[in-house]
Amino acid sequence: MWQEDPVATHAAHAAPDADRRAMRRAVELAARGLGSTSPNPVVGCVITDAAGTIVGEGWHQRAGGPHAEVHALRAAGDAARGATAYVTLEPCRHTGRTGPCARALTDAGIARVVYAVPDPNPQAGGGAATLREAGVATEEGLLREEAEAGNAAWLTSVRLGRPYVRWKYAATLDGRVAAVDGTSRWISSAESRADVHRLRAEADAVVVGSGTLRADDPHLAVRGVEGAVQPLRVVLDTHATVRPGARVLDGAAPTLIAVSEDADTRHLDGVEVARLPYEKGAEGGDGDRSGKGGLAVGALLDELHRRGVRSVLLEGGPTLAGAFVATGAVDQVVGYLAPVLLGAGPAALADAGIATLTDALRLRITDTARSGTDLRITAVPTAASVPTAPKEH
Repeated sequence: MWQEDPVATHAAHAAPDADRRAMRRAVELAARGLGSTSPNPVVGCVITDAAGTIVGEGWHQRAGGPHAEVHALRAAGDAARGATAYVTLEPCRHTGRTGPCARALTDAGIARVVYAVPDPNPQAGGGAATLREAGVATEEGLLREEAEAGNAAWLTSVRLGRPYVRWKYAATLDGRVAAVDGTSRWISSAESRADVHRLRAEADAVVVGSGTLRADDPHLAVRGVEGAVQPLRVVLDTHATVRPGARVLDGAAPTLIAVSEDADTRHLDGVEVARLPYEKGAEGGDGDRSGKGGLAVGALLDELHRRGVRSVLLEGGPTLAGAFVATGAVDQVVGYLAPVLLGAGPAALADAGIATLTDALRLRITDTARSGTDLRITAVPTAASVPTAPKEH
């Protein structure tokens, strides 16, 4: 809910409808940075004059580059004096690779700042207080839900200390991801497969298990998305079964092979490897053929977060998806449902540790759309679309 700061002193501000239009434009601008700003957030900024006319726009385009506010201020020039700035995230107050945006706004003569989401990062947050101390009116919370949804990956990483996980799958209308003989190409339409490359381009890492590696020899790099930054290709491979010549090792994008602590990786000379603890007694999260365990999902997410990964696209098979769901580490589901019936074959989700209906992971559908001949459904866990509890240390 939009709430005006009680100590804001700027009285002559735009009508609420104009505020919403400007902030919605800022949210749209922020989305342009998806896939290129990590480990930083995506942020959009719109500056309007006293008449409500947009005089400057900007978005955070890449990590280490100018922030959204700076781009918008440069576009506005002298028109920024006495203007209103709409920002999707509270302007920062710290000096990192760039200067503090709160100071840039005050130096430019901005009279009022409306921001959607308070910055939860203790290092950068508090910019609103800095603005108020300089006599700038501040208002918090306008279109907060929309702005949080667009910045879910970064917010999750700050609040929970792990990457945001989007699970993507393609299935028939009766929920099968492959036929009995293992064939699965192609269940989904060409349009859906192209859309998956968009999802890859927005992610810092794409994750599959060794079962998918053996069955499909996937490439996992982004194709057909102009200017895309290639994500880290991650394979959970407990026993290091990947062999030289696998497409995921072709150099088109960076690759990380996650293996158990005692795996023999001598044949992977020159390949980056992460050694993770093994969870005995659990369903093999990477498709472990022994069925007696798998790599710890939590340890994988900790390792990826340490490497600067803020968003993960989970593309593995049913077993890997089940391990992530069982860990409580799926933040969004994107399902492509094809108008196809098989009647048998593996289901989209394997054992996720759910024994009774009352324990089912219930989802809230946030979007439905046609994708070629398919239906694309996007949903999030009903408990919270964006986590708000900080990680315990």
